[in-house]
Amino acid sequence: MLHCQEKSKNQFVFKDEKRKVELYIKREDLLHPLVSGNKFRKLKYNLKRAQKEGHTQLVTFGGAFSNHILATAAAANELGFKSIGIIRGEELGNGNLPKTLESNSTLRQAVNLGMQLYFISRQDYRNKNENDYLEKLEQKFGSFYLIPEGGTNELAVQGCEEILTPTDIHFDYVAVAVGTGGTISGVINSSFESQQVLGFPALRGDFLRAEIQRFVKKDNWQLILNYHFGGYAKVNEELISFINTFKQDYQLALDPVYTGKMMYGLLDLIKNNYFSKNTRILALHTGGLQGIYGMNVKLKQKGLSQLQ
Repeated sequence: MLHCQEKSKNQFVFKDEKRKVELYIKREDLLHPLVSGNKFRKLKYNLKRAQKEGHTQLVTFGGAFSNHILATAAAANELGFKSIGIIRGEELGNGNLPKTLESNSTLRQAVNLGMQLYFISRQDYRNKNENDYLEKLEQKFGSFYLIPEGGTNELAVQGCEEILTPTDIHFDYVAVAVGTGGTISGVINSSFESQQVLGFPALRGDFLRAEIQRFVKKDNWQLILNYHFGGYAKVNEELISFINTFKQDYQLALDPVYTGKMMYGLLDLIKNNYFSKNTRILALHTGGLQGIYGMNVKLKQKGLSQLQ
């Protein structure tokens, strides 16, 4: 069982006096220093299943700056599993590993936690869910418990159903950033009849709707598609400035891939009278703050401002 550093809590952010809208944030980022936020929730029951089935090795997939890769490495280290991360981008390995680890704090921490990295081409990465490819991995590494990219499966959704508690019934809206769809699915399943769930995808397009519908039966949710800032991990000066100002104003750090975009979208919706008066909103802080260092490396290369 993963050790929970601190229980999640709801923190008041602000009240828009003109529009009578209150905003709170659920501090899921406090659950664990490295397996924080939704990663803690997604891994919880997958790790229990792996232990029950007698597995000693975990395999999962992710990009070079994946929060999920680091979280899996940390969880495996804590619970005594071996871990293997299949990383998109063979050019990052193949003799370049020392340089990659020097510039990439996410992968460096994962290796320090005992994870073995295996770099593959983007073409091979597209086959990550194919049985033939998974069989090749089993031939190479031996028996393993597979955790999908981003951690999303039915067990992950089960874990995310525990994010909301009975004390959250007083909120009219629950807002959550969306990556692979597992977190919002769990939140929808455990939401109360009086609540609406708003998802803010970090990726372009509406394809996530079908993925979410695989796991939910309720219809009290919608995806807000206008705040992805160009797509996954895409940022600009406006978003950077917003995140830095938000941290200064509310002493709350946001990550640029997920929670920063969600919060930018929420505040924009409030400003444009999307919500009726006397609305109470609960936004989920899904962690991911470790990715700020890596993002700042990329921002510096592009001559953009740094995240504080």
